[in-house]
Amino acid sequence: MRRLLMHSPIAVAALWIVAYLFLTLFPLLVLLLYPPAGGRGFWIEFSVALGFIGLAMMALQFVLTARVNRIEASYGIDILLQFHRYTSLVAFFMVLVHPIILFIAQPETLQLLNFPQAPWRARMAVLGTLAFLAMVITTIWRKQLKIPYEPWRASHTILAVLALGLGFGHAIGVGNYLGLFWKAVLWSAIILVSLWLIIYVRLVKPWLMTKKPYVVEEVIPQRGDVWTLALRPLGHAGFTFQPGQFAWLTLNITPLSMREHPFSMSSSGDRAERIEFGIKAIGDFTSRIKDYQPGTRAFLDGPYGVFTIDRYWDSAGFVLIAGGVGITPIFSILLTAAERKDDRPFLLIYAAPSWDDITYRDELEALKESLDLTIVYVLRGAHDDWEGETGYVDRELLEKYIPLHRGSRHYFVCAAPVMMDAVERALFELEVPVTNVHMEHFDLA
Repeated sequence: MRRLLMHSPIAVAALWIVAYLFLTLFPLLVLLLYPPAGGRGFWIEFSVALGFIGLAMMALQFVLTARVNRIEASYGIDILLQFHRYTSLVAFFMVLVHPIILFIAQPETLQLLNFPQAPWRARMAVLGTLAFLAMVITTIWRKQLKIPYEPWRASHTILAVLALGLGFGHAIGVGNYLGLFWKAVLWSAIILVSLWLIIYVRLVKPWLMTKKPYVVEEVIPQRGDVWTLALRPLGHAGFTFQPGQFAWLTLNITPLSMREHPFSMSSSGDRAERIEFGIKAIGDFTSRIKDYQPGTRAFLDGPYGVFTIDRYWDSAGFVLIAGGVGITPIFSILLTAAERKDDRPFLLIYAAPSWDDITYRDELEALKESLDLTIVYVLRGAHDDWEGETGYVDRELLEKYIPLHRGSRHYFVCAAPVMMDAVERALFELEVPVTNVHMEHFDLA
């Protein structure tokens, strides 16, 4: 029973949640067990408690974004980053409310806002809060402010370190709760672990990646303005992956530059000697993929992601729903399944603007020979003699094709956000178990 619990994805995910709550509230527990001498009233203590919880949550943000494989494998990076965004806002709220309550309970403390004359601990609090505010604003409104991804990512890291370091310095300076040596050591350990994680992710890990380079073997045009980027490991064995996963790609520059982009692998997960990515030309970086020549140096950080059928060997079959370039991870799933001689039924529902936009069309049709594969193409702009499905993947279309026994299959959906929301809602209305629906989001920045 214990062995089964340790290998259960749900149990492991629950344990990580418990660990997060414990680490967040542990500093508060210490304060409650060992309060400072001399009571200062409920609101003052409550204000300080919020500040410490906010500081602990800030420290844990570095863990959430460190791409720790054991944690990421329980949720997926997309879910972790969504959680990172929401908990950052909660932490900022607590950090902001902390002084507001203090100013109301003790109006004389407003003089601490007089920056030139305030003590250094108050200055650190002000500067730390401003750094946190700048980080929140530039993250929420990055696209509206037209901040490019690479400069935003670098500034985000700098602001995060400043906010955490200045917040910790403020707590040390106040001294009421960190006066005891062991409390200062406890918090110092928390801060040092957080800073080590960011150093590892930004410096150590990229340096290790330089020891395992890849080279571009070829760039192949596909339908739908998609390009297959094929990489070959240089001087090492490469890596295998679970079909449907993705990796962070750095191309033609050093990984220390932090200019990396996430893409799903489109090749077989069992073939480490050649890793392929399906990349649609929709932005500055992706539009240049076609111009890279064979021999161009590349680096990979991966594999990551939980969007894979490998986690569901007991499933009777799979329903795969793709829109546009969302076919990339799903094509990897089907290709790997064919090579493994998987005899379970696969239903692929693939939506695209037109027949000419069906990426991997010929390859998908060829897979029917080695897989129990049914393909339903859904075109928004079909020609006159088209006899297949048209329009959108809605409840009516799904009800027409998905199995009557909804819970016997696992459903994998990868498409544009609007389509994914519509499909998720339709599957819910059709009483597909929520635990059987898996979504792949790529809004990672």
